[in-house]
Amino acid sequence: MSVSRLPSLLAWLVICFAVAAFGAWFTPGEWYAAIHKPPWTPPNWLFGPVWTALYAMMAVAAWLVWCRRPEPGAHTAIGLFIAQLIINGLWSWLFFGLHWVGLALLDLLLLWVLLLATVIAFFRQHRLAGWLLVPYLLWVSYAVSLNAAIWVLN
Repeated sequence: MSVSRLPSLLAWLVICFAVAAFGAWFTPGEWYAAIHKPPWTPPNWLFGPVWTALYAMMAVAAWLVWCRRPEPGAHTAIGLFIAQLIINGLWSWLFFGLHWVGLALLDLLLLWVLLLATVIAFFRQHRLAGWLLVPYLLWVSYAVSLNAAIWVLN
């Protein structure tokens, strides 16, 4: 890796963790503790480490594609990544901040579609970048089922 590429890696880490920080602003709190949740709900302590790893992998994936900007399709892939990142950031505000469980579910469904498109676009640009997003896609798939179950139970 060229030293000249380190600033762009740092920038992607800052961008991704800024979204993480925005999401962390809206904590589960008493409301979340009081609502009905399905039995497959993970313990609260698990979310922090999982999302930390996912945001780090997302940043590296975006950076790998960013470094391929001259290639056809790279700008589209980065555009998709940014779009899904914005939708990702909105979820915590909708779910934990406003307690709009149904709208948060719609947000997650849109996120899943955008993320799938991003994964495909990233695979076309850089194989590792695509693979780095697969755990994120799996986690969002799980989150859709969890959010849907909470919506039904409450």
